[in-house]
Amino acid sequence: MSAARVSREARVRMMAAVAIVCTLSAAPLTPRDLVADTPPYSETYRPQFHFTAERNWMNDPNGLVYYEGEYHLFYQYNPNGNSWGDMSWGHAVSADLVHWKQLPLALSYDDNEMVFSGSAVVDWDNTTGFGTKKNPPMVAIYTSHNKSTGIQAQSIGYSTDRGRTWTKYQGNTVIDIGSKDFRDPKVQWYEPTKSWLMTVSLSAEHKVQFYSSKNLKDWKLQSEFGPAGATGGVWECPDLFPLAVDGDPKKTKWVLVVNINPGGIAGGSATQYFVGDYDGKRFTAEDKGTYTPPTGTVVQDFESTDFGSWTTTGTAFGTAPAAGAVDGQGAVSGYDGKGLANSFHSGDGTTGVLASPSFTVDSKYLNFKVGGGRHPHVDGTVMEQGPPPAGTILADFEGGAYGGWTATGDAFGAAPATGTLPNQQEVSGFLGSGLVNSYRNGDSTTGTLTSPEFTIDKNYVNFLVGGGNHPVGSENPTAVELLVDGQVVRSTTGQDGEALDWASWDVKDLAGKKAQIKIVDMNTTGWGHINVDHIMLSDAQAQPVSQETSVNLIVDGKVVRSATGADSEILDWASFDMRPYAGKEAQIQIVDMNTAGWGHILADRFTEADAPAKSVVQRAGWADHGKDYYAAVSWENAPGGKRYMIGWMNNWDYSGAIPTSPWRGAQSIPREMALRTVDGRIRLTSQPVNSVTSLRQGHPASAAGTTVKDTSKTLIGSAAKGKALDIEATFSLRDAERFGLKVRTGANGEETVIGYDTTTQELYVDRSHSGAVDFDSTFPGVQTAPLRAKGGKVHLRILVDWSSVEVFGGSGEAVITDQIFPDPASQGVQVFAENGSVKLDKAVVWRLDSAHK
Repeated sequence: MSAARVSREARVRMMAAVAIVCTLSAAPLTPRDLVADTPPYSETYRPQFHFTAERNWMNDPNGLVYYEGEYHLFYQYNPNGNSWGDMSWGHAVSADLVHWKQLPLALSYDDNEMVFSGSAVVDWDNTTGFGTKKNPPMVAIYTSHNKSTGIQAQSIGYSTDRGRTWTKYQGNTVIDIGSKDFRDPKVQWYEPTKSWLMTVSLSAEHKVQFYSSKNLKDWKLQSEFGPAGATGGVWECPDLFPLAVDGDPKKTKWVLVVNINPGGIAGGSATQYFVGDYDGKRFTAEDKGTYTPPTGTVVQDFESTDFGSWTTTGTAFGTAPAAGAVDGQGAVSGYDGKGLANSFHSGDGTTGVLASPSFTVDSKYLNFKVGGGRHPHVDGTVMEQGPPPAGTILADFEGGAYGGWTATGDAFGAAPATGTLPNQQEVSGFLGSGLVNSYRNGDSTTGTLTSPEFTIDKNYVNFLVGGGNHPVGSENPTAVELLVDGQVVRSTTGQDGEALDWASWDVKDLAGKKAQIKIVDMNTTGWGHINVDHIMLSDAQAQPVSQETSVNLIVDGKVVRSATGADSEILDWASFDMRPYAGKEAQIQIVDMNTAGWGHILADRFTEADAPAKSVVQRAGWADHGKDYYAAVSWENAPGGKRYMIGWMNNWDYSGAIPTSPWRGAQSIPREMALRTVDGRIRLTSQPVNSVTSLRQGHPASAAGTTVKDTSKTLIGSAAKGKALDIEATFSLRDAERFGLKVRTGANGEETVIGYDTTTQELYVDRSHSGAVDFDSTFPGVQTAPLRAKGGKVHLRILVDWSSVEVFGGSGEAVITDQIFPDPASQGVQVFAENGSVKLDKAVVWRLDSAHK
């Protein structure tokens, strides 16, 4: 994958579509991890049994191969910093997939190329001639990203000393189709044809290509697969492998893994899979048939010549339903009948709201179709930017000079900017005619801009901010900092968009302190700049303006349910669970407050029903339903014919903002994969690699036969607590609506909830109150995975590490992986039941030792 960062920035710049929802922190994002005398691998959030590099940025696993007693894990790595860049292959080896030894850099970037994702094989028959049959070479097949042209092509390198040193092939590249979106080759030996098989992605086209070779140098295209399944983002890091169904070697199916970003099941990055057959040339996915949504009562289908009793504000929706696409818009599809709500009237520059009359909630679900821009609703935003709150202006950057502010470097120039700079997207949202804008000569410049000292004599510091999302604590921040006694006590960054929006710091606890504002741009990569204006002290908090394109359910004046598009003109099903609001007055609002790229929303066919409709994304196959499992690929040559898979435990939505240092990025626990028939369908399942049990300490704490009703209570007592745990629990269903376990519980309501919803038959993880969640608006929330109880029982296996939870439900058919960043003192484990009772048949809790010892 490796190019996800490049692709993501390119898409954002082209679309100018990212809403500015500022990252705020009540304390600096620079964590305790930065204390100089903290020993390696003991930092606050450092995983204890998941692989992390000692220092610097890491993303996709690469080159997974087993050779001479060692599992090799290569990975996308920046040898020069804690943010994405200078991509190379880091390297580690393990004998058991749990205890890892980090080795020197394997394949390094150079002046011409970055070394993006790929795979590795052992060339047993020396088909390449790089070694001998007695000493077969290990061959890496990677995507070479040309730094001057952006072209992605496939290259190879080799090692004849068990992967310790590497040589790039002088004849590189071995496949070049002239594409900037052609990457992540996964290569294996295909015995029936005595040839090498490469699976590689055409990422922007949502296709996978299959090539064959006799020598790993000369390749022939065999076939393509796709588009299919979820296509809301680029396709990356494909993998193809056979597995026996239900353990029967006579019944084998092939699994095609396609990682997608964004557009995953939980938002952002995720790992999709298809089950089917491979005949040596072509992969054919199993036909799932057509989808029929639940029947119900249609309350608005936009088939009339006007909006009826629905009302509009603004001009975005026009005066009547649209008959498909409107002027200047691409083809629109997926709507029912002849009409739909379409806010593209006069393009993306218009805004407005289309609202239903109030109604009494008397159905279980509200199903509808939605498309258009991917700009979610963010709590705390307002529909219109009013005047700034009353207060003291510290700087409005008018008058053509910085006044008493001190500049370093060359990013900020000699005076404030007067708007958009050369080659920059349109900058908006600032007040007056001047602002701070560090896009001087593009993103390549760096510097700081520091205010004179002032006294904090009001409750809030308010300011407008936009630009790049590179927080304090990352290697190269673009941020606004509040300094007290020279220390960063508050910080904020943009969200990769040029529109400025209000941000606020609550500074009541700093009353009377002397302070300074420091605007920092130390980043030279994409979105490596910052926009700032109208810094002021006030007793009132400024509220950011909505940038959403969304369908919202309003109850008691608040947005309680929301859905957005996927940056696509294709409408797809979405559903609101209405059961919590039965009998209440509600309203539907279709909202377009965005004027940038994809700044419009499409909606159709609102239907009251007894069951939820499912989108294409929900109907797709997912190896993991959490937010933090991406770029997953599997090991070749694993002993015993096992198929082990590992993924990058992060999400491109916020990967550069997670509060870790001096490292950023972790790998999931390796998982043993299997195909099982679940509810009549063949599903890809996974379980943690068995060797993780070697970390279990002493005797476990256990409980059995406990009934819990309408409460949360400590599980087993003080024996069942810790920062690194292995938990197995089995529940018998009674009448509770929801039940499960809470881990990493602590003061101030800190908890990560791992539960089961009996009404939706879903496993879920709620990390809304899991600790530090405010570094990105997409981080807090709830992830769900379908899981049916078996024989009235639900079984859970939970791995808790210092900054993650991995939950395996049932036989591994429901898996949720989420990062968490709790206070180190939050170590409790609780059992809970809501709206009824549940029986905890048995729970066993092991404390896990560190794999770093």
